[in-house]
Amino acid sequence: MELLLRMHKINLPLAVYLPRKTMPDKKMIINLNNYRNWSYIVSNQVKKAYCQAVEPLVRNLILEPRLALLFTYYKGSKRISDRSNVLCIQEKFFLDALVELGCIEDDNDKFIKCTQFDGDKIDKDNPRVEVVIVEGTK
Repeated sequence: MELLLRMHKINLPLAVYLPRKTMPDKKMIINLNNYRNWSYIVSNQVKKAYCQAVEPLVRNLILEPRLALLFTYYKGSKRISDRSNVLCIQEKFFLDALVELGCIEDDNDKFIKCTQFDGDKIDKDNPRVEVVIVEGTK
């Protein structure tokens, strides 16, 4: 039996903007420290904005169960950071967006086989989180 692996690489935003009526839009940096301090209302608004930002990147992407995910954090500077603070929320928001957008049925263990975090990369011109999705994982 031949194993067929398909890979997809997607660049995810480190922040989204929430619209405001009388002031400039508010930049919401997506990390665990901010997430735990947001009210449930703000958290829901950020999650919706994130889903809207991801939608054009995954449009028409239908993924088979048993995915492996590699999240790589490209920092904007050499400053020391805690990559899991950034990547754990990126994983949560991204998988929730994939479910919301119909790319996967659910984000439980039946569909997501493994997740790996990497974070010692620097890209001063384009800080981001890059996710590589591998379908057909055993």
